[in-house]
Amino acid sequence: MTWMNQLIVAPILLPLLTGALMLMLGEKRRPLKAKINLFSSVVGLGIAILLLYLTQQGGPGSIGVYLPGNWQVPFGIVLVVDPLSAMMLVLTGIIGVSALLFAMARWDRAGTSFHALFQIQMMGLYGAFLTADLFNLFVFFEVLLAASYGLMLHGSGRARVSSGLHYIAINLLASSLFLIGAAMIYGVTGTLNFADLALKIPLVPEADRGLLHAGAAILATAFLAKAGMWPLNFWLAPAYSSASAPVAAMFAIMTKVGVYTVLRLWTLLFSGQAGASALFGGDWLIYGGMATIICAALAMIAAQRLERMASLSILVSAGILLSAVGFAQPSLTAGALFYLVSSTLALSALFLLAELIERSRSANDLPLDEEIDALPKAMESLHPRPGVNLDDEQKAVVGQVIPWTMAFLGLSFVACALLIIGMPPLSGFIGKLSLLSALVNPMGLGNAVDEPIRPAAWGLVALLILSGLASLIAFARLGIQRFWTPEERPSPLLRRYECLPIFFLLGLSILLTFKAEPLMRYTQATAESLNNPEHYVMAVMATRPIPSPEAKAAALEVQP
Repeated sequence: MTWMNQLIVAPILLPLLTGALMLMLGEKRRPLKAKINLFSSVVGLGIAILLLYLTQQGGPGSIGVYLPGNWQVPFGIVLVVDPLSAMMLVLTGIIGVSALLFAMARWDRAGTSFHALFQIQMMGLYGAFLTADLFNLFVFFEVLLAASYGLMLHGSGRARVSSGLHYIAINLLASSLFLIGAAMIYGVTGTLNFADLALKIPLVPEADRGLLHAGAAILATAFLAKAGMWPLNFWLAPAYSSASAPVAAMFAIMTKVGVYTVLRLWTLLFSGQAGASALFGGDWLIYGGMATIICAALAMIAAQRLERMASLSILVSAGILLSAVGFAQPSLTAGALFYLVSSTLALSALFLLAELIERSRSANDLPLDEEIDALPKAMESLHPRPGVNLDDEQKAVVGQVIPWTMAFLGLSFVACALLIIGMPPLSGFIGKLSLLSALVNPMGLGNAVDEPIRPAAWGLVALLILSGLASLIAFARLGIQRFWTPEERPSPLLRRYECLPIFFLLGLSILLTFKAEPLMRYTQATAESLNNPEHYVMAVMATRPIPSPEAKAAALEVQP
């Protein structure tokens, strides 16, 4: 475990040093910067996978703690990796590598400092998942947001600038609320460390509990605005729809930072052991998430562009996750975590795919530079042969060649749609099925239900089904418009760097279908550890600083 503790800081230091190196190299060495960026991102993914492995090797719910400043808890900076944060690190690394590969085809040349900003954002994401106190959570939030501001405007254009300004304004307001909420909580409890807060919140005097709850509500508003809960999500769809494809794919995991933070803090600070504050705000999460699902599903039916549909799908998934978290039910949380992994992979792939599908329809498309790497152009039809029926334009009615670029796009679109809708047989169906099973049988499969199912649970069951139906209608309509209409459109040129990440993300999603049982066991163990926060609290509070050489020498002298 000592080795794992020392490794915890690596996902933060690696992109920090890589980003600094990118700035030193300047803008004239973009090919070299792209290779260094990719190498660093792959290494970061490898470290995240190793941390995930080590948390499992230490036993269920194993937790690693690192004190960067070597200060006694709770006074110094604390980094913690547990099954939940390790899973989010791996997911971030996967999305980061995929988005970077796609960007290397052409988007990294659409503006300045792309690679440096990309690495800084990766550092902020990794840090947000690893930090164990509110102040450093704010720091890492600001790091990833500062990088996202530049990436949001990457590629220029009126739509990006307009939605980007709204994006910046909303996030600056959310940051202000973050500070206000954190200050109020600190004023009541005298600490910002997660584990220390979990110990002190049950002891807060009744006279101060209203101030504590007000601070928690203000803090939650900042997180829920980032997570995309209605009515705080009006900025998200325009911003994500306007961003370049690789940036939008990265934003799919950024939205989950808000969901992760709500899950982490709510299960720690307002668990069933929090006394009078137990489960504070749970109903707001449930009904706010359900309202998010309703609004996003209705908007999705009216969406006309694939990028906007992907953005609205993020809101639907956020609503499902937030509602599931609010029930404080381990089996439901386990299903939500499985659904989080599957939906994030599918939504990131959809953002990348949308740019390729819309390429032939976009007036602002950037030209491809190296045509030697482009995939073959579409073949119009077979050569006429005797006995082949021809239409009015002398093209074969049967046996007409489907360009393999369009076949790739079409099959990828179908896979993304099935995953997001939650239709069998892919992992999206397994995730939603696990949620439905947990809602209608709160005690778990094979156990009798001792109490009636809550009305809110029935409401979420209905919304899971109806939102899937709305997604089915929307994706079917858009798929018909893009792939089955008789209008002649050129088949877009694709490069291998653009196809590989989509294939990789969808391949992982399909792999989850066959390996659903191990991941479900993992998410179930993670949910159980979240439901019993005392293990997290004890691991953090029991960590001691490493004695300095002088202190060790003094201790030896004192000994008889």
